[in-house]
Amino acid sequence: MQRGIGTSRRKSKAKAGGRSRAHESLKKLISKSRLSNPFPNSRNRCILYAMEHNMILSASGWRKVFAESGNEEDHGSSIGAENRALAALAAHTFAKYLLAQSQGHAPVVAVGMDTRPTGKEIADAVVKVLLGEGLSVRFLGISAAPEIMAYARTVDAFLYISASHNPIGHNGIKFGKNDGGVLPAGETKKLAAAFEAECRAGSALQTAEQLMSCASEAAVQDCYDMSVRVKGAALQAYTDFMRTVITGAVHADEQDAVLAAIQQGLSKQQLSILCDMNGSARTVSIDKTLLPKLGVQFLPFNNEPGTIPHAIIPEPENLMYCAAVMQDLQIDGDSTVQIGYMPDCDGDRGNIVLWDTNETEVVLVSAQDVFALCVMAECTFEQWKRQNVPGRGLLWKAQSRYGRHAVVANGPTSMRTDAICAALGIEMFRAEVGEANVVNLARQKRSEGYTVRIMGEGSNGGNITHPSSVRDPVATVTALLKVLALRDGTGADGTLKKGLFHLWCDASGQGGSYKDDFTLIDVLKTLPGAITTGVSEDRAILRMRTADTGLLKERFQRLFVSEWEQKKADFQKRYGFVSYEADTTNGTEERRNIAGSWNNGSGGLKIRFIDAEGKSKAFIWMRPSGTEPVFRIMCDVAGCDGGQEHALLQWERDLLAKADGES
Repeated sequence: MQRGIGTSRRKSKAKAGGRSRAHESLKKLISKSRLSNPFPNSRNRCILYAMEHNMILSASGWRKVFAESGNEEDHGSSIGAENRALAALAAHTFAKYLLAQSQGHAPVVAVGMDTRPTGKEIADAVVKVLLGEGLSVRFLGISAAPEIMAYARTVDAFLYISASHNPIGHNGIKFGKNDGGVLPAGETKKLAAAFEAECRAGSALQTAEQLMSCASEAAVQDCYDMSVRVKGAALQAYTDFMRTVITGAVHADEQDAVLAAIQQGLSKQQLSILCDMNGSARTVSIDKTLLPKLGVQFLPFNNEPGTIPHAIIPEPENLMYCAAVMQDLQIDGDSTVQIGYMPDCDGDRGNIVLWDTNETEVVLVSAQDVFALCVMAECTFEQWKRQNVPGRGLLWKAQSRYGRHAVVANGPTSMRTDAICAALGIEMFRAEVGEANVVNLARQKRSEGYTVRIMGEGSNGGNITHPSSVRDPVATVTALLKVLALRDGTGADGTLKKGLFHLWCDASGQGGSYKDDFTLIDVLKTLPGAITTGVSEDRAILRMRTADTGLLKERFQRLFVSEWEQKKADFQKRYGFVSYEADTTNGTEERRNIAGSWNNGSGGLKIRFIDAEGKSKAFIWMRPSGTEPVFRIMCDVAGCDGGQEHALLQWERDLLAKADGES
């Protein structure tokens, strides 16, 4: 049920926007921060300088511009001697880390990469070093991040080469063991410290060159020769794992029962899913085989691996390409195309476009709404399973033992998700920005007796569905498909068994909004309303001179408190705000309504605005990026007052500018 799509036959009414304004802004910011190399005659010190000034080491991945030119938009494959040495030293650091925990056996490490042009040279350095250190390497070649992390559950660890959604000249490395996710922040800090020590050594370049020459040519060739078989095993492991993720069941018969119900529901609808692959790692992953098995037609375009025709980040400015093709297909009479998605380069994040049959237009679904939709879908799916699948699977057996359900999200996830959780009787917990923080907090809550079916970062879109530990656009798409497939039915005794959307309408007090022939646009309209700053908007990105972000927050706090006293009467009149509360997030810890200093270092800071009933009606948020040299801010407002969001965000920008000006 798969067919590819070539060049659009007709110019779509949807405008496919040009290069991301956010990327242009980031490009200027990064170029301003990049100093000339002060050590032109010392190659060892070049390595140290490149690491200290151009490389970001975070739990989400180690990243820099790996293109030899230093241009983040460079499509070239060459990385140069210094960057090659950095890759070798990073692999050496990870090898030592694994060997120290191996208890005498040679660790087996999966190595893969996304489709960035610099990936092959980085991978070659990494593979040679790992083999030279005595590790067993399973090379997948091009692999989506969720794919290698699923496969890594069958080995000891993984090393994945990617810079996620960053521009094409960037690249980086993610490290993980066999729990399906990246290393926790604490372990990454240990790795980063060891890596920095390697780069500071006076013989760093010579060490790197020696490390890359330790493995025999035969061993390296054998590793590459095995890659086709390894890739096949990875695809099978990923497919099997996604059966568990989609169904929430561990036993094959229960998985089959849920999948059969989804297939039966979708067989009653002619439905096609469009995908702008944008040359990403998902071009060679399971999308084209798994989705058709669920009963939908899969329509990929831009599906040549490594041919990346437009910017990578799956935000509205780049979703327009998928929107344009969808509109073309509708104009040409293909009314089956209702859902489209675009992944980023490593294929762990994907955002959505939908066709509105009533307005006959494409709707670009915001990242926050994507996550909110998935939360509603997966939480009502848990209810549906208890009614329709007897089940002994451990993934939902815990519900009858504890009866406590939770969703875990990052600090800047919109309040619309809180409202969904409240309607469904589910608790919500927040971690600092970073997939590893969200995953680890969810694990912590499970250890406390909670059932955590879904987690994620609403600010970035997508979702992580248990037992996965990474975002996955297939999990996002299948969450939406379950809403469409699992509709009202009749039990053997003649009683009504409500589908996911009907369950949601009842729980949220919107029973009158339910209709049998609903679409995803109808579902979207029932979600709590909110206006939220987009993560890629120019307004959401600042460049701060103050390097000490804790100090910056202290100054911000003083200015905020002073101006609040001046503005609170106006805020109460205009917006209904009578007070505020400050929350901080660091790692997996959230502190709410803190009374003292707002200085929490590089963590997230949120100021919630409270109405007379004690309800949070809006918030502003800030945090330095862990993967890019920028300071991120945003505003979230309940309801549909875009002017309020603009005004509050501008106030935040002005206060931060004043705080930064005190440097």
